[in-house]
Amino acid sequence: MSSHFLDPETNSLVDPQTFERESHDFLTWLKSNPGVHVSPKISLTDLRSSGAGRGVVACTNIEEGEDLFSISRTTILSVQNSDLRTLLAADLDELDPWLSLMLVMIYEYLRGESSKWAPYFKILPSRFDTLMFWSPAELQELQASPVIEKIGKQGADEAIRNKILPIVKANPLQFQPPNYLESWEGEVAANALLELAHMMGSLIMAYAFDIEKPEDDDDQEEDGGDDGYMTDDEDQVPKGMVPLADLLNADAHRNNARLFQEEGTLVMKAIKPISQGEEIFNDYGDLPRAELLRRYGYVTDNYKLFDVVELSLKEICQAAGLEDAVVESQPKLQLLEEFDILDDGYVISRPAAENSVHDIFSAELLALLTILTQTPSEFNAQKSKNRPPKPRLESAQVEILQRALWTKATYYPTSISEDEQILAQLPYVAEDASSRRKRMAVQVRLGEKETLSAALSMLEHHLTQVTEHRKRSASNGGETRQAKMPRV
Repeated sequence: MSSHFLDPETNSLVDPQTFERESHDFLTWLKSNPGVHVSPKISLTDLRSSGAGRGVVACTNIEEGEDLFSISRTTILSVQNSDLRTLLAADLDELDPWLSLMLVMIYEYLRGESSKWAPYFKILPSRFDTLMFWSPAELQELQASPVIEKIGKQGADEAIRNKILPIVKANPLQFQPPNYLESWEGEVAANALLELAHMMGSLIMAYAFDIEKPEDDDDQEEDGGDDGYMTDDEDQVPKGMVPLADLLNADAHRNNARLFQEEGTLVMKAIKPISQGEEIFNDYGDLPRAELLRRYGYVTDNYKLFDVVELSLKEICQAAGLEDAVVESQPKLQLLEEFDILDDGYVISRPAAENSVHDIFSAELLALLTILTQTPSEFNAQKSKNRPPKPRLESAQVEILQRALWTKATYYPTSISEDEQILAQLPYVAEDASSRRKRMAVQVRLGEKETLSAALSMLEHHLTQVTEHRKRSASNGGETRQAKMPRV
């Protein structure tokens, strides 16, 4: 992933010699581990001049299907491979995969040079642009972006204080405090641990992989994380940090490698031919730039086409004239909930030229709009059928959706043109976190506004088609009732 690799003490860029030495020491350590093989056809390269931190580049032509490197499971930084697994087995078993790996990483980090993974820690970033570390003023630059509600800092803080801190305080021999602290007692020490835990949580969110392969998945997916650092998935699997695999930068268009799980080994393979000098890219999936920023702390236009806007159930119901969106008080919502097609919010993707309305507006959203526009008699007939409504997008549904999107647009204080002007005048300064973060925030909110505008344009075009269809029907002496477009 992209990182600026700032020196944690001076907050300035690490000099090239130190940067190169740390990379060399890391590769030397990595190759010394049993079961690790790194192809001589690749190299770890300083790409900071292009704003990409470290990256992996092909030294010579590589064919599709070639192994780029293989990492033994014993080299993964995980709960299973740490001595803490033996020392504090009961405590680790009480924690979910996120928190257990966080605790292990705190333990290994505090061990310094005594840790097996010391060379690995040295090449991992210690400063982050993920939203967990933004100030309230910096977060305001995101304006109405729903990503703000997904940061989960308060919940993460509570989990660290309630679950991680007590274990650390109860085991001072395993978790020796840094030199500037006498112990883990007191608020100063608690805040220091909170900062360290957030550092580890951010590394996990940005880099960790699920290390047990689901039966229906052939390749290892990078984790990415839910709100904050926690997940509600009951089938969570153990997570681990996979050295070198996490140093590949990501690109939605140039993805040419993928990590596969084999017996006892994780193998990064080329999934297409790679030319000499070409960078080797992983891919995070179809992530909007808001999520890219939240999880990985950077923004790139390569993920622009995945930008989205989100409409809450409340916003849609308000646009439809309902006083509230409480399911218990709204029979129409109750019916959708009975069929498990009612959501708290609905995602609308950035339209592309080849998209139709049903590519952008989900069937669940259209079903909600359809039932909200039903007359009492139509709704009673719908209930008697004991099935959900067939999604439609006619003039009545379009008007609700337009109102909801127009209202959403008013939540952003600046316009598209104003944001474009701000970006044009805002320089990118890698060393200046405030400037860097403002630029990324403007890019995110601009992408959401562009998605809103494109969605409204698509609706306007669709409404024109509906109107023309009605006119043709009337002129042909066809339907005397209100003409309907085909179901979507």
